[in-house]
Amino acid sequence: MKRAPQLYPFSIYLSPFEIVLSQVVELIENKQEFGITTHIKPDGDGVGSSLGLYWLLRSLGKSADVIVRGEVPTAYRSLPGADDIRNIESIDRKYDAIFVIECSDLERPGIVGLDKEFTVNIDHHATSAHFGAINWIDSTASAVGEMIYNLCKAIGGRVTKEIAECVYMALVTDTGSFHFSNTTERTLKVASELVKAGVKPAAISEAVYNNYPWSRIELMRQVLDTVRRDESGKVAYLRQTLEMREAAGAVDGDNNGFVNIPLASREILAAVYMREVGPDEYRVSLRSKGDINVAKVAERFGGGGHRNAAGLRMTGDWDTAEAEIVSAMREAVERAEAIEAGDITVAPDVL
Repeated sequence: MKRAPQLYPFSIYLSPFEIVLSQVVELIENKQEFGITTHIKPDGDGVGSSLGLYWLLRSLGKSADVIVRGEVPTAYRSLPGADDIRNIESIDRKYDAIFVIECSDLERPGIVGLDKEFTVNIDHHATSAHFGAINWIDSTASAVGEMIYNLCKAIGGRVTKEIAECVYMALVTDTGSFHFSNTTERTLKVASELVKAGVKPAAISEAVYNNYPWSRIELMRQVLDTVRRDESGKVAYLRQTLEMREAAGAVDGDNNGFVNIPLASREILAAVYMREVGPDEYRVSLRSKGDINVAKVAERFGGGGHRNAAGLRMTGDWDTAEAEIVSAMREAVERAEAIEAGDITVAPDVL
């Protein structure tokens, strides 16, 4: 009889995601050659979770590769195993399965040939498409790193220092140093276990938040010069042009966290950060406080994410695109305020 996964220390029954987790456990136990990838221009959760899974598989005697399209951001290169990450454009080896970490669809990793592989989709975004042969989606997890921790426990692995450091990086970055609303009791319990396994929180935070070049400061200076508020005074928006990036000598990752800066003002409830990535093409980051659901805003424009942190792409005239997204954010703020005031009654899951 196949054993049920033993999730530590939070589960007393098999939920739907735990049933899928048992499929992931079975796959790992019965196969040998694994690839692991995440989205192009990966963040801390993407890199940390991928490397955490890498070390878990290796501890089980499995063969594992972490493969990404592009360079790993500087902040995450101190993680154990980061030097082993392979930068590839297309699948060049035979794998029994490839784990796709924190991707909304199969195009997000940007790796040619991935669609021909047996893929396992592991994500904590409710908006993720079910593109994998196995789809393990847990929107209650603060980060995929939290899910990798559960996988380690479910399969009977030991949380080594390498696994702990990588998973902690995933948690600390996706929760904004445990500042965002996705931080839960479960998140903090997992973090505590990781510290017991040898993580030094100050060292991880130093690598993430105090390890940027001066180009970040120069880029920040230019971007903050663009910050404005909408007519309500509650939505802030700011821009980054290609010219700013070039003038600052900045690279990918130097702008991490810029969208959160306006939220330091008590008057600002939501923020929009538009970054030019090509002619009339923009990547847009959305952030909010409380019950203001920016994921719903992002979905209207083909994006997705969490209640308080989401993203999307837009094209067209910059002023027009900016006006559209700022207007939608203002509507989200007004809706949340109306619900809080009791003027609108909705089910909690559609806030």
